[in-house]
This record gives sequence, C-alpha cells and structure tokens, in this order.
Amino acid sequence: MQHDTGSVRSKLILMAVSTTFVALLSASIAMLLYDLRTFQQYWVDDLMTQADIIASVSAPALSFNDARSAQQNLAVLRVRPQILSGAVYTSSGVRFASYTQGSLEPAYPVKPGRPGYTIDRGELVVYHNIVDNGEVLGTVYLRARFGLVERMLNYAAILGIVLLISLVIAALVASRLQQSITRPLLAVTNVAREVMQRRDFSLRVPGNNPGEIGVLVAAFNDMLAEIGRRSHALQEANLTLEHEMQVRHRAEEALLVADRRKDEFLATLAHELRNPLAPIRTGLDILRIRSGDAQATQRATDIMERQLRQMVRLVDDLLDVSRINTGKFAIKMGRVELKAVVNDALEVVRSYIELHGHELAIDLPDRPVFLHGDATRLAQILSNLLNNAAKYTNRGGRVSLTARVEERDLVIQVADNGIGIAPDMLNHVFEMFVQVDSTLERTNAGLGVGLSLARRLVELHGGSIEAHSAGINRGSEFVVRLPIVVEPEMPTKTSPAAFMTSETYRILLADDNVDFVNSIGALLSAMGHSVVITHNGPDALTAAARFCPDYAFLDIGLPQMSGYDLARGIRRLSCGQMTLLIAVTGWGQEKDRQLAFEAGFDHHMVKPVRFEQIEEILSNRSVIKKVRG
Repeated sequence: MQHDTGSVRSKLILMAVSTTFVALLSASIAMLLYDLRTFQQYWVDDLMTQADIIASVSAPALSFNDARSAQQNLAVLRVRPQILSGAVYTSSGVRFASYTQGSLEPAYPVKPGRPGYTIDRGELVVYHNIVDNGEVLGTVYLRARFGLVERMLNYAAILGIVLLISLVIAALVASRLQQSITRPLLAVTNVAREVMQRRDFSLRVPGNNPGEIGVLVAAFNDMLAEIGRRSHALQEANLTLEHEMQVRHRAEEALLVADRRKDEFLATLAHELRNPLAPIRTGLDILRIRSGDAQATQRATDIMERQLRQMVRLVDDLLDVSRINTGKFAIKMGRVELKAVVNDALEVVRSYIELHGHELAIDLPDRPVFLHGDATRLAQILSNLLNNAAKYTNRGGRVSLTARVEERDLVIQVADNGIGIAPDMLNHVFEMFVQVDSTLERTNAGLGVGLSLARRLVELHGGSIEAHSAGINRGSEFVVRLPIVVEPEMPTKTSPAAFMTSETYRILLADDNVDFVNSIGALLSAMGHSVVITHNGPDALTAAARFCPDYAFLDIGLPQMSGYDLARGIRRLSCGQMTLLIAVTGWGQEKDRQLAFEAGFDHHMVKPVRFEQIEEILSNRSVIKKVRG
C-alpha cells in the first residue's frame, strides 16, 4: 500500500506535500520579491546618503574652487568597495573632481543627470545636488555595484534548501498523521472484503473514532446490521417459501396418490362386491332349476351363505373404518380370555382358510391369559390378520398364529409363507386402501381396509402392531402387542344352562321386506316356534297386544309407524315388559344403536342377519329380560 499511488495513504501524503510545496513556494516568492525590493531600497538609500555627505563636504570646495579638496572628499569612497566611481560636477555641468575604484578608468557622464537614481546594466547610478544657502553649486555623481542577481540567486538557494527540508518534514508528519484517517478506512475495506467473501453480515469495524471518520464507521456498521437483518429475513422468507412449496408439492402428491387409491378402491370394491354376487346368482338358479335335488340345494345354500358372509364382512369393515374416522366408534371394555378370542376369530376365518387348502397352526400359552378389551373387536383383529394371511398365500400354504407372554404384554404373531411384502411397502401396508398385490392375476385382492382397521383397533386397546417380511415371495409376519391383566381372575356367577332345543317361543316378526321376513318365519316355524308375521307398524302393534310374544324382531323402517314408535307402543302394553325386543335394521351407526336402546329395544342387529344370530338370541336365556311367574 505504501507504494500504491492509488491508495488513500499515498493520496493523503501527496496532498499534504503538494499543499506544503505550494504554500512554501508562494511564501518563498513573496519573501524573495520583498527582499529584492528591500535590498534595492537599502542600496538606493545608502548611496543617496553617501552622495548627500559628499555634497555637504564638497560645497565649500566648489565655493572656493578648491578641486583638490573636492578630490580628497571623493577619495574617502575607497572604503566602500561597492562604489565603482564618483564625481563632482559644477553647476555648469563641468566635472570638477572624480574618483575611480581600481585602475580602470570608467566612463563618466558628460553632464550630470537629474537628481535621483537609475539602474544601468546591473549598476546603481545616483545624482545628488550640492546646495549651499539655497543655491545649487553643483552635482554629486556616484556609480556602485547593485548585485541584485547575485542576491536573488543566493536567496533563492537558501529558500530552495528550506523548501526541500520543509517538504521532507511535511511528508514525514503527513505519513504519521494519515494513519488516523487511513487505519479506519483500511478496517472498513477489510471488513467489506470479508463480508463479500464469507457472506457474514455479523462482522463489524472495531474502534470508536471521533469526527467524520467515526460517523463513517458507525454508518458502515449500521449498514452491515441492516443488510444482515434483510438477508436473514430474505433467507427466512426463502425457507418459508421453499417449505410451503414442498408442503404444496407433497400435498399435490398426496392428492394424486389419494385419487389413484380412490379409483383403485372403487374398482376393487366393485370387483369384490360382484365376486360374491355371481355365485349367489348361480345358487339361486340352482335352487330354481333343481329344487327337488337335496344335495344340489344344500351345496347351493352353502355357497350362497359363504358369499353372503364375505359381502357382510366387506360392508362391516367399511362401516367400522367410517366410525373410527368420524370418532363415533366405541368399544366395550371388559375382562377377556385369550383362547375365547382366538376361537371366535377362527370361527370367522376357518372356512376361508380351509377353502384355500392352507395348513393352520395354532400355538397358545398353556395358562389362561386375560386381556382388558372388547372381545368382539379383539377377535376381529385376529380374524382380519388371519384372513389377510390366507388371502395373500398361494393355495396349499401355511398360516400360523402364535401367542406368548412377555412381562406385562401379550405378543401375538400371525405368519404365512405367502407372497411377502416388498421393503418399500412395509411402512404403507397399514394405510387405508393400500394393497400389497393388486395385480389382475390375484382375484382376492380385497379392499385394503383390513390391516388399517386392525391397526386402529389395536391402538384403541392400547397396543401396537408391526409388519415384517424378508421380501417378495418370502412370506410375511404381523406382530401384535397388547397389555394383559395379571391380577387373579375374579369369581363369576355360573351361567344357567341353555334351553333345550325342544322349548318353543312366541315370536313376532315385523318387516316390510316380504321375502326376508317370510323366509325367517318359515325357518322359525319349522323349529316349532309360534310365529306371527306383519309388514307394517300398526298391524305389528295389534298382533303384539293379541299375541303377547316372547320375542319381537322389528324392522326400524316400517311403513305407517317406525320401529322406534312400535317398540314404545309394545312396552306400554300389559305384556310388553315380558317381551324381548330386537331391532333388525340396515342402520348400524352408534347413534342408531343408542336410539334403539332409548326406544326400549334389548338388542340391535344389522342387516343382513344370519339365522345363527337369531338362534343365539333364542338359545341364550341370560339375555331374556323378563320374569316368568
């Protein structure tokens, strides 16, 4: 920087030296001119004084015409070596006496000039009148060396030396004083360079400088702070915008995935609903064409019943998922034994597993294990997992259910040797409508709600579920963890024995679906029960008053009178309190169940109703809410 002529330091030093040089040069010229003028005036005054002295002493010599005395008076000038020559002229202009410095004879003027002085070729010439009593007696002439050029050169040399020394001193002083200016500026420059290189707006110029430099540094630091705040705000805005764009992109992707899954779900739902309808339709044709063939009729009935259960299972799963998503799903917690839950689950899926020719292995703890939960929903969890294992295992495969106790948890493992799960699908199999294998070749793909429903039911019981698989075609395993009850089982009352099959009841059926109610009525009548069938609310109320039924299976959506009003009407009858009321309806929401119980119903059944459900109600005496006298 010291050798950089473009730097602030060099410019400041150059400015100080230049200013000093101009000032000293101007002062030197002024002093030189003043000295020359003073020098000239000094010589003029000196010669004029000398001439006046000679005129005074030479007046008597002129008066008495004493040239020798006048010559002696001029001879005194030898003590003044600068005076080259001198002369005394008479009033008539005749040279009266003369003096010459040295051996050279100067050229004297022929006649004296006017009083005063002149400079001639570097020499000073003075004329002075000799006056005595007011009378001009003559003129004194003096010529002397002036020495103006020599004086000017000497003086200029002195001034030059002084000027040079002054410039050197000025440069040294400026070099030291400029640091108070250049050091803060250099610090500003360095900080600015680092900010540009590192993009770090937290840097600041140190120091607390007074004056304009301090204002500049403070303004620069304030500017950095403001730029830092704006840069941070801009970065935050960019991050927010980027995050919003990512969220929007993910939302769009999620919408696309949801839309695709919705289309796949609707297509699969249509497929899954049509699959059972085809064999049901075929079974109806068999019953119509070969009604006299008992074996064909039984086979057709079995097929229709199995396909109907499949359709009911699909609809129930969808309803359960809907209830959970809307927060209207409730579970009835109680003390449940593991083996009972497993038996209930096997009742649901055993036929499906056998239909596919799978080998089923069950391994349960020897001692009783009690859970705190809803027996129906726990069985639904296991049945969904077993059904899923059987569905995605090729015919003749192996399905296993293993349970073990780990501290206070029950660990249930449902494994198979089926098609397996790809690693990238393990985290998605529990999502709604997601299917591991949705290819056209696998006809039993399902709706993709079973595993999602199982996970939500497990979570409602305070447990967890995980999926494991070694890869495609290497089977899969689902692990369920549920909290167990470790306290001793409380003693319970012994349940009364079931009624003998020979006992019959008075049963009232009320439903506007003529085919359904007539077929149920025929089956009940074949079992020996007394059955009355009605198709609207008023007729059912009249029949109840006359018939005093033990059981009343009532549809909710009856013509002329709703099932709720019919139930209230029956309860007001004298024998109404003795009747067990069962609501049979297609409305299965929790609020529908609550409305039914508030109207006086004892049970709530969702269509389609299996005849086994009716048999279970008829055979279970503990649910009869009446006292026989």
